[in-house]
Amino acid sequence: MEAYIQGIGVISPQKTFTGNGFLQDAMEYNDVNYIKCLEPVYGDFIDPMVARRMSRIVKMGVCAALKCLRDAGIENPDAIITGTGLGCIEDTEKFLGSLYASEEQLLNPTPFIQSTHNTIAAAIALKLKCNSYNNTYVHRGFSFESALLDSMMLLQEGSASNILTGGMDELTPNSFAITNRLGFWKEKTVNNLRLLDYKNKGSLAGEGVAFFALSHSKNDKSLARISAVSTLYKPQSADEVTARLSGFIQKSAGVAGDIDLVMLGMNGDPVQDKIYHHIMSNFFSPVQCTFYKHLCGEYDTAASFALYLATMIIKEQRVPAILKCNDRPVRKIKNVLIYNHFRNINHAMFLITSC
Repeated sequence: MEAYIQGIGVISPQKTFTGNGFLQDAMEYNDVNYIKCLEPVYGDFIDPMVARRMSRIVKMGVCAALKCLRDAGIENPDAIITGTGLGCIEDTEKFLGSLYASEEQLLNPTPFIQSTHNTIAAAIALKLKCNSYNNTYVHRGFSFESALLDSMMLLQEGSASNILTGGMDELTPNSFAITNRLGFWKEKTVNNLRLLDYKNKGSLAGEGVAFFALSHSKNDKSLARISAVSTLYKPQSADEVTARLSGFIQKSAGVAGDIDLVMLGMNGDPVQDKIYHHIMSNFFSPVQCTFYKHLCGEYDTAASFALYLATMIIKEQRVPAILKCNDRPVRKIKNVLIYNHFRNINHAMFLITSC
């Protein structure tokens, strides 16, 4: 299976939506426990009267999707497939809050309707008047990967030629407070660009929206090719991960020496990052390794941000210094391997290649 990336639309804590230079001016956040998206001017994409009835994550999703299709030169895709770990949290909170405040009587149904996980994909379809295949995967740390695999299978079997695929998750004060009590995040505030310097437990919370226009064939707009995707659930040891990673590379790229760049999902938690350091030192020691969650934070679909970075690195043939976690010579970048895991439960591998 393979898919060509024809367009991208990304809203993140970095300046990824405007497209004015690829990480030339990385956003630095001091003394923070979490980082949130830099939101675009919604009026450029959505009628203000319509936007006022949308929650924040829905507006971000619609804007990112429309920009992605605009860049790809696609008016209406053959399918819309999304993945989200937690869906529209803000609307869920509104519904639960009104449920409690009104003692389960005289409820406004709108927050409940808009709290469903497929709200974003539905809003995009309504905006585009797209009546084709529309599906949302809610598989926690595998949500985006599941959407991507579904898209690639549809392209392979010829059921669609152009697919809009995305991953998105939002962060709210309440969701942060709940997950913080579970010990997911750093106890003390941090500087995001120095995330790996903090050795205490926990990571940096984040959020983001990323959409990709995928096609079954190459054209003059193609940015990169997704050559292979693989997932691994709850591995028992680092040896199992490295064995699976080795098999993935041999099957899709040949040998580890054919990988020009590795992108790892290190999030600043020493326990969760242990597997990344093991892989980097024992498996990819001669290869330039990078990481990315200091720029977007940790969330269920953060791998979608990594896919954006890998695509732009191949397109620009440049590795921004802010991404590097070792210093190795970088040749012409043809093959980029992304390896990410979510809380050491959901492990995913992507191979991105030049067209």
